[in-house]
Amino acid sequence: MATLEKARLQELDPTLENEVGTPVIVQFNPDTLKVAYANQVKQPEGAGDQRGGPSQLFVGAGTTKMTCQLWFDANAPTGDDAASSVGDVRELTTKVSFFITPKKQQGKDQFVPPGVRFLWGSFQFDGIMESVEESLELFSPEGKPLRASVSIALSQQKILVFPPVPANGKPTPGSQLTTPVPSGKSVQQVAGKDWQQAAQRSGIENPRRPPPGQRLT
Repeated sequence: MATLEKARLQELDPTLENEVGTPVIVQFNPDTLKVAYANQVKQPEGAGDQRGGPSQLFVGAGTTKMTCQLWFDANAPTGDDAASSVGDVRELTTKVSFFITPKKQQGKDQFVPPGVRFLWGSFQFDGIMESVEESLELFSPEGKPLRASVSIALSQQKILVFPPVPANGKPTPGSQLTTPVPSGKSVQQVAGKDWQQAAQRSGIENPRRPPPGQRLT
């Protein structure tokens, strides 16, 4: 019998690359995930004097946003212990609210929310918790909240088209995005600050003069 893969929320360092702390395992996997992409565009000035439809101008980096709804039940088992439970469902939901709480950056007088990774099987999204909306659905006779739904929204300030992430951590064949290197261009000119990593992943020995037709991973 196959083991049910549970979604988890994992704190990331400010670079949104390295995992820190203990992950939060959800009680119930979400029914659906929604990913939305948006570019920042504006109407050019004086467009009303032109004939035909005015063109739009790209004015900034795009954003990628992921939303889903999580459910928590104080009477349902928590963790690996099938008999464990909590008396108040907020003991579980506060672990999610942690990711929207600003933290002071080390060595700086600036407070920012921690980075967060949502990982569920082959789906991974890294970003910042943009919003958390909690609804208490059921109360005990003593007035303790027992069940809650938590809607979360994660965002990242770029268009993040990502391939599936397999369980073994190695990319699925044919799933990695590649970019052709134009003739006469170096890897650094194409990949920017990530050129060393791109060259290594693509197996390029001379990043200054990649072979004709070379594609970057």
